[in-house]
Order: sequence, then C-alpha cells, then structure tokens
Amino acid sequence: MDPATGPLSDIVIIDCTMALAGPFGSAILADLGADVIKVEPPTGDMSRPSPPIPEDFIHPAQGKAGVDGGCDFGGYFGSINRNKRSIALNLKDEADRETFLRLCEQADAVLENMRAGVMDRLGLSYEVIRERNARIVYAALRGFGDPRTGESPYADWPAFDIVAQAMGGFAHVNGPRGDGDRPGGGYPGGASVGDLFPGALMALGVVAGVHHARRTGKGQFMDVAMIDGVNLLCESVFANYGSARRHQLPPRGKHHHSLCPFGIYDAKDGGVAIAAPLPAQWEILCREMGRPDLVDDERTSDFAARRANRDFVEGVVAGWTGSLTRAEVVDALAGRVPCGPVQTAADIFESPHTAVREMVAEVELPGDNAPVKIVGSPIKYTETKTGVRRRAPLLDEHRDEILAQFGINA
Repeated sequence: MDPATGPLSDIVIIDCTMALAGPFGSAILADLGADVIKVEPPTGDMSRPSPPIPEDFIHPAQGKAGVDGGCDFGGYFGSINRNKRSIALNLKDEADRETFLRLCEQADAVLENMRAGVMDRLGLSYEVIRERNARIVYAALRGFGDPRTGESPYADWPAFDIVAQAMGGFAHVNGPRGDGDRPGGGYPGGASVGDLFPGALMALGVVAGVHHARRTGKGQFMDVAMIDGVNLLCESVFANYGSARRHQLPPRGKHHHSLCPFGIYDAKDGGVAIAAPLPAQWEILCREMGRPDLVDDERTSDFAARRANRDFVEGVVAGWTGSLTRAEVVDALAGRVPCGPVQTAADIFESPHTAVREMVAEVELPGDNAPVKIVGSPIKYTETKTGVRRRAPLLDEHRDEILAQFGINA
C-alpha cells in the first residue's frame, strides 16, 4: 500500500513507546498513514522476543538480523509495530540524544510510555523538546498519569495491564456472578484491555492535539493514564454508583446486570450470544424456543418482569440453546434477534465477515520464514486506504533513510 494514501499521511510521529499499550496506539496511527518512526534502545523494544518467534530468531543483544540470524522479532511485536520504521538510539548518549531532538524538531508528535520522570531525567522532557519545536504534541501513556495534568498518589508506581484492569474496575465487574461480596474477587479480561484501550485513546488524543497545533501554532503535553482509560470502559459502574442510591454493580458473569435476556449461553459445541431485551425480539425468541406462552406470562411479559425473574428467563433460554449447536441457534434467530456464536481464533479466520472486511492481513517475515497473518485495521474509509502496508521493522533497519529524510549527518 502507498503510505501517501492514508488520511494521516502528512503527520510525522516519533515513537519511543515499548511493550504493548504505546505501540498499539502508534500502530493505529501508522495504519491511518502516519509516518511513525520507532525509536528503540540498542537492544530493541522489550517485546521483540515475545512469542510466537520464528525458527531463525536472533535477539538484538546477541547479533544483527540479516547477518547473524534471519529475524529479530516475533509475532507479538510484528502485529503491533507494522507500518513503522526503526532507528536505534541510546538516549543516555549525548550524541544520540541530540539526534533524537533533531528528529523532534520536524515532527508533529512524540510518544513515550515510560514511568513519570524518566524522560525528564534524560534531558528529553516536554519542556526541552518544546524549545526545539513549539508545535510538538508530546503524548505520554503511563499507569497513573503524569504530574503535569494531575499528580496521582500512585504516580511513581509501575503498572501493567493487569494492574490497570484491577484498579480501574474492569476485573471486578468482569468477574463471575456471585462473588461481589468476596474481598479480592474478579477476573481479568482475556484481552489486555488495560493496555489496548488506553493505547487507542492515546492515538485519538494525538490526532486531536496535532489538529489543534496546526490550527493555533501551539503544541502541548497530553497524557493518558491506563487506569483512567479502564475507568472509561466501566462507565456503567460510575453511572450506577454515582447515582443518588449509590448502587454498586455486582460482577457481571455471563449476563448483563439489567438487560434480560442479554448474555452468553452454552450450546452443544460452545457458546452463543443472545440479546433479546426488546418486546419484538423477546416474542421471536419465545416462538423459536417453542415457548410462545412466555410472551404473555406475568413473569416474562415485559422488561421489568423479565429483569425481576432473570434466573428463570436465563434458565429457559439456556435449556433451549443447550439442546442445539451454535449454528442451529444462529440459524433460528439471525437477522431477527441479535445473536452470534462465541468464536475462537480458528472460527474468526474462517469467517466470511473477516474476509470481506480484510481483518486478516498477511505480511512477510525477514529471513527464511513463511509469511504470517496478523489482525488488520478496523478503520475503513471510502476515499483513502488504511491497513497493513508493510511488515514490522528489524531493529535500526531504517537508520540511513530516516537520517537522510531529516537532514541529519550520520
């Protein structure tokens, strides 16, 4: 894909982020066409060796890819660093720090996800970079935010996804129904939402910040706290507890806390989602289950009744789905009642929806490796192309072309 076709093709991003949250956010920007220059330490992003790794993998600390080995990154790194270019800089070295600042002079934004104060101690704070480029948008992604926008008592704490899920409320509300009063109860999400959603918010914040800078000529510091991002995901928790009655939502389990039926039900070969809270949907579901009597039954005749008798309702629906396969349930309801199978990775890869929406992208790996398939971009436009246009970079792969682009002598 031509990088010039993306809607953000005129935006230059200097990306110092590592691991998952930051690189995920900058990958969204890269998918949209931004020129994302990944600045890595001499040993590379810590996630380069994360599995699955190719047979000819070589860690950057042990040798150079293309010389001592074929590839210096695994599938995890490759998935969230596609469309980017890499340059290795030791930010503790004076000459490399100057190179970094020269890059920032011509960039629209710089991204980092280190603990608060790390870049400041390196002499690369927002205030220092702003002296070189008044229009720069400095985006920081941290566990508990940055003192510049509000100093949390936990500002010095390190944080990973699981901590953000726990302290942000997601692990509690995502737990199994029935453990609401048990201290420490809760389950984390299967996906790393404590990293992924804050990373997406960072990408949105960068686009808004660059838009403001181009309109006013003024850049600014912007940060997203991982825990705050998870708070936003738990909006219903806030709305309920923030009401006059201060209602604390219990763990959700497989079903919604207020809508009914609205949840995951077991079928013969897995799970299936069914959501029939509206009268017309409930009537269709009742007739398909062979229980038309429930349409007028006082226990289930309206929304309030079904909510009050949710155990009964969920039991009836579960009894029906348990006698069928996922496909049989979906065939009975599709197009009339919101429903869908709980899909595994194998199901998703074979789904016609996935194919039409181009949500599986194939990229080549360096060395003697077969191509790999990674998730594509969910953002689609009618006039400009988005998505995966090139594989993730080897460490320092684009040094010469980046330095030449910015007019920096090697």
